[in-house]
Amino acid sequence: MKIKDGFLLRQVAGQTVVLPTGGDLDLNMMITLNDTGAFLWEKLQNDCTEADLVAALLADYDVDESTARECVESFVKKLSDHDFFV
Repeated sequence: MKIKDGFLLRQVAGQTVVLPTGGDLDLNMMITLNDTGAFLWEKLQNDCTEADLVAALLADYDVDESTARECVESFVKKLSDHDFFV
């Protein structure tokens, strides 16, 4: 899975946000991400699997595998529900 083109990840007023840049996207939409969400969003700029995301969290964060898997599943579901993937 991979994030669609047309989104920018930016720091705005101390917050990490995702902004749409045009095309078929809702230009009124802005998403605020926490540090973990921003980390996963960056990984999703390239094609990867949920297992890849879990492995990345385990490598970079002090978290157990069950928590990492739940975090990834929840994040991917939210993005999928809003059609962020290619």
